[in-house]
Amino acid sequence: MSTSTTAAEVKVGDTLPDVTLTEGLPDFDKQTMTLLELIKGKKVAIFAVPGAFTPGCSKSHLPSFITAKDDLKAKGVDMILCIATNDAYVMEAWGRTSGGAEAGIRFLSDGSAELTRALGLAMESDTMVRSKRYSLIAEDGVVTHYFSSAEQSSDTWAPNVLASL
Repeated sequence: MSTSTTAAEVKVGDTLPDVTLTEGLPDFDKQTMTLLELIKGKKVAIFAVPGAFTPGCSKSHLPSFITAKDDLKAKGVDMILCIATNDAYVMEAWGRTSGGAEAGIRFLSDGSAELTRALGLAMESDTMVRSKRYSLIAEDGVVTHYFSSAEQSSDTWAPNVLASL
């Protein structure tokens, strides 16, 4: 079990942490970026999954955002980010093979779980840290809507997000 301290769970009004994330690129390349620089001045939908290629994430959560991308854009969302603690190459492959990247969703690795822990959403284990399933809307780095999977996973899917915008 990790000895890291996990923050309190994120809530509306919180400023997202300025953490470094990694995006896998074609031909096994990658780039790092800070979250706040990436989303500066933008309204973004961020959803996180426990793992790329896992059944619930691949069959329900991700497809809900692929299907809703145009409706989210119509509600003023500039960018959709998918986050998991998988490495950047796994995230790139999942984005490419799922159709999510083609739909304009960016697949970012939180490989060190820095973001996941800072948001208070880490599921620690002896083998790896996974993120709890969640979705949020942030405007210029400030959380305006937050959707937890504590009650039901579907609470974090795109239709629920859209209904609140």
